[in-house]
Amino acid sequence: MSDNYRSREERRRAMNDNKPEGKSQGKPKKKKKGGLFRKIVAAVLLIGIIGLIAGVGTFFAMISDAPKVDDSVLKNSFSSKVYANDGKTVVKEIGAQKRTYVQYDEIPQVVKNAFIATEDVRFYKHHGVDFYRIGGALMANFKNGFGAEGGSTITQQVVKNSFLSPKKTVKRKVQEMWLAYQLERKYSKQQILEMYLNKIYFASGEVYGIERAAEKFYGVKSVKDLTLDEAAMLAGLPKAPTTYNPVTNPENATKRRNTVLNLMAKNGFITQAEADKAKQVDVQAHLAKQTESTSKYDVFIDQVIEEVKKKTDADPFSAGLEIYTTLDTNAQDYVDDVMNNKVVNFPNDKFQAGLVVVDNETGGIQAIGGGRNRVSGGLNFATNMRRQPGSTIKPILDYGPAIENLKWSTGQPIKDEEYHYSDGTPIRNFGRNYKGWVSAREALGRSLNIPALKAFQATGADKAKEFATGLGLKLDKEDGEAYSEAYSIGGFRTGVTPLQMAGAYSAFANEGMYNAPHTVTKVKFPDGTEIDLTPKSKRAMQDYTAFMMTDMMKSVVNESYGTARAVRTPGLEIAGKTGTSNFSADEKKRYNIPDAGEKDVWFNGFTPNYTISVWTGYETAKDGYILSANETGMAKNIFKHVITHISEGKPKGSFKQPDSVVERSVEKPTGKDLKRPSGSTPSSLITKEYFVRGTAPTKVSQTFVKKEKEEKKEDKKEDKREKRQ
Repeated sequence: MSDNYRSREERRRAMNDNKPEGKSQGKPKKKKKGGLFRKIVAAVLLIGIIGLIAGVGTFFAMISDAPKVDDSVLKNSFSSKVYANDGKTVVKEIGAQKRTYVQYDEIPQVVKNAFIATEDVRFYKHHGVDFYRIGGALMANFKNGFGAEGGSTITQQVVKNSFLSPKKTVKRKVQEMWLAYQLERKYSKQQILEMYLNKIYFASGEVYGIERAAEKFYGVKSVKDLTLDEAAMLAGLPKAPTTYNPVTNPENATKRRNTVLNLMAKNGFITQAEADKAKQVDVQAHLAKQTESTSKYDVFIDQVIEEVKKKTDADPFSAGLEIYTTLDTNAQDYVDDVMNNKVVNFPNDKFQAGLVVVDNETGGIQAIGGGRNRVSGGLNFATNMRRQPGSTIKPILDYGPAIENLKWSTGQPIKDEEYHYSDGTPIRNFGRNYKGWVSAREALGRSLNIPALKAFQATGADKAKEFATGLGLKLDKEDGEAYSEAYSIGGFRTGVTPLQMAGAYSAFANEGMYNAPHTVTKVKFPDGTEIDLTPKSKRAMQDYTAFMMTDMMKSVVNESYGTARAVRTPGLEIAGKTGTSNFSADEKKRYNIPDAGEKDVWFNGFTPNYTISVWTGYETAKDGYILSANETGMAKNIFKHVITHISEGKPKGSFKQPDSVVERSVEKPTGKDLKRPSGSTPSSLITKEYFVRGTAPTKVSQTFVKKEKEEKKEDKKEDKREKRQ
């Protein structure tokens, strides 16, 4: 039996061993449900735990060297030193003065509400960091581009201005959030708001802190005396103190104040009716008379402060910075003498001027003439005043783009004739006459309008705008008026500043390389951090364009037909362009201004080393208009004095012809094509012009060859007649 059993068992095992793979004995085992899901969840949890540990580790690593919350730093300010361009001479120490500290209880609720509505509407709801606002800012930046909206709370701004360098890194942002949380644990909301309102910067002349701002702008004895519209105006200032200054930029200030009022109404601090009533108040109605005189270098220092705040987000009045600038004290002292009537004799006290001196190679601003008889915080005619450029725009919008894009020569023939804009509006030259066929060089030298418009049209408005944009000019829509053909001869609605024009013209002298005009080269922070603020050079045009335009502008100075012969200076190679603008028909009628009255008179000129843009005129039409020879010549007179002074004792240099340019003799234009002179061309009709290599004319003019043959035929006929007689 046992043998049989064993054999049956063996047979059964053998049968089972020979079954196809995958088939099991008996009932099939049920698979465990959710096994794969549990594994995925476990993996995700594990990754999350690892990420959390890594994140926490990274967070603590980032905050490990964060500064401590120091009471003395929070309530005190540290002055900053401003150095001249030698890097050693301290020209001014700013900050730690002109501050009036005011307690929280002394600040009226309307002022607190205005700042909270503008800067941090959830101030009383968060604990230093507003993640709700950060999310909104991220969405705004995603939609409108990085920087469209910030997410910093008032607490973070106090931390940033008190403890941290403005270098924008993830580590600094994490430290800022951490310190903001620490600040909220240590101080009450009232104390933090008090710190903030006593630290913020409002305007030039070292005006910071709400109490000092109230006194400066509105002449009130206490911040308690501020009205709703005044509080809203001050709340809007810190974002851009120069742009929104109600003294110098009333239009921008009004828009900004109204934005603050709308925010206050939107967030329930005031009613919409109260906001609308406050909007009706003229933004300059309650301003105090600005009588504080500027001190030495204040005009230049104002520009320095604006650049530092814009580029570093630091407060120069309290951050204890070392600011290294491009200031040439010798040039600035002389420019100040010019503005103070010590060098040139101005026609009258209301006649104004603004000028900027720029180093061509670097773009560094050497000196700024902000205006005459200025008061602290007054309009800066060099950097903030925008006026029509007149004919000084022609190298930038007309001839420069034509050379760059169409490879025009300096001798390009253009017919000066009766003409009109594309919409049919007539255009006229200043003298209301026409010269017929002229070269581009002569057209620019004589400042003819019709050839300038033709050059603009030949290149195209878009290409011309692109060229100007590369030189730092913004030609977008201005107050509803679009960029148009009128811009080709300086017919801007708003205009440009001497600062912008100096930067643009310096690129012609710098072989086509554009450096944004700037006053600050670097900033050093108390913790040793240094930030290089020197703008990077960029190519704005080809070297042939820069050289050929420069040579054409030399004709403005040197040729008998040039409009700037008065700036000729022995030993200096000077190029430049004059420009004037006219009053509107409404202004002429309102202020009884004659048709010959001129609103603005410019001269933008340069040597191989320096560029100077000079504007002259009156602040408003009611102050006067330019008409006399003395007034029309002031811009050139100022330029000549300043360029002569700053060039003394320095290598004069010369404009170098690049390999991309060739010089050729041509016959003066009598038609649309330039030709080489023949042996019969009179010397008085032969001129030398510059061409982009490979574009010079090869055909020889036959005009005078034919005339010579005809004359010989006539001579032979005459001889025959004489013989017959």
